[in-house]
Amino acid sequence: MAKAVGKSNKKNGLREQTRLVRGGLRRSSFAETSEAIFMNSGYVYASAEEASGAFAGKNDHFIYSRFSNPTVSMFEDRLAQLEGAEACRATATGMAAVFASLACQLRAGDRVVASRALFGSCLYVVQDQLPRWGIETVLVDGRDLKQWKAALSKKTKVVFFESPSNPTLEIVDIAAVSKLAHKAGARVVVDNVFSSPVLQKPLQLGADIVVYSATKHIDGQGRAMGGAILGSRDYIDTDLTPFLRHTGPALSPFNAWVLVKSLETLELRMARHCDSAEQVAEFLATHPKIASVAYPTRKDHPQRALAKKQMSGGGNVVTFAIKGGQKAAFKFLNKLALVDISNNLGDSKSLITHPATTTHQRLPAETRKLYGIGDDMLRLSVGLEDVADLIDDLAQALA
Repeated sequence: MAKAVGKSNKKNGLREQTRLVRGGLRRSSFAETSEAIFMNSGYVYASAEEASGAFAGKNDHFIYSRFSNPTVSMFEDRLAQLEGAEACRATATGMAAVFASLACQLRAGDRVVASRALFGSCLYVVQDQLPRWGIETVLVDGRDLKQWKAALSKKTKVVFFESPSNPTLEIVDIAAVSKLAHKAGARVVVDNVFSSPVLQKPLQLGADIVVYSATKHIDGQGRAMGGAILGSRDYIDTDLTPFLRHTGPALSPFNAWVLVKSLETLELRMARHCDSAEQVAEFLATHPKIASVAYPTRKDHPQRALAKKQMSGGGNVVTFAIKGGQKAAFKFLNKLALVDISNNLGDSKSLITHPATTTHQRLPAETRKLYGIGDDMLRLSVGLEDVADLIDDLAQALA
């Protein structure tokens, strides 16, 4: 049973679940109970002087929904309260958030150190895109503090990693790496998507910036795409906001409204996700056709102690290897009746994918092997169905 999350994390007298329902609420003059959707692109001004003052930043007035929007602001404020961040900016997708969080603060000649265990698109940004702009990038085994220490012996601008990682569920010691990074003059950017803001608080562990694909657990129902970047007010206002304002990866107000409403149930959903994932991992670990199982809080996970120190639950992703390689993996996938084949995760519906031929297909075979992404590996995102039905489906497909 996953332990309760967020119960004692009080801010301004309100506990976490209350902030998930009430945080950032901005009612219009109509005094609506539910948050409103402001689908407009622009705003009007009472006078030319008010418009001039708005553009000069002298009065609090929305200017253009590519810059800011009342519904988007509600989502940003609520997520910032949940994360314990000074400020938040939302983006159209999770990858827009990852890219903007890095690009807004990097220049030619800067240096980035990142964990090699990254989602395929994140790896592309770090390994392929940034070097085109004259930015040096160094990849390390995120589990190995000696490698972090060696890489951060030189002046560095940004450190970037996922924990747990996609899809191998490697854990990075956020506090230890943050200390090393700060000595090297770097800001630490953590992709916290697998944990969600409910299960892990990177800012409290020493990180400077947190990014999310809100498409995953924050929406949690496969409906809307979105991303978020959280950090200090200085970073958000000085580095990030001008970049977003002029490059335009703005979150749709409708998607922002969906995400605002989704936050109300995030804590409840994550508790159920964790409970079910633990049971699924236990079933798989005892099955004779399964070669190995990875789940952060299982006793056989090599970094279990660190995972339990940093996280209040193991999350909803279970990664496992099936005996027989890719042929057996595909046969298993094709026999599933309830669990859907999809490269998404964090959905209320259980989803499964074969990383070697989907999310990490572009990597050379030898690189996938180095990163531990074998042809026999499957990544299962455990949903909100009855866990007994999920286990029944896995069992019949394995049989």
